[in-house]
Amino acid sequence: MNDDQPTSHIEALRVEHRRLDAEISARVASGDVDLMTLARLKKRKLRLKDELQMLHDAAVPDIIA
Repeated sequence: MNDDQPTSHIEALRVEHRRLDAEISARVASGDVDLMTLARLKKRKLRLKDELQMLHDAAVPDIIA
């Protein structure tokens, strides 16, 4: 596996997370609020956040000093 792949994957997840945040904010601000769609977008955003945290935790060793 190429060393750049994990970093590019993490960056792609971050970009998607920011895009979802912007889309959610835009929908709420415009008044175009379909509650089901909004809930799905928020769930997707939360899953991305969880995945990013798991990747970060896996990359940083858990060293007890």
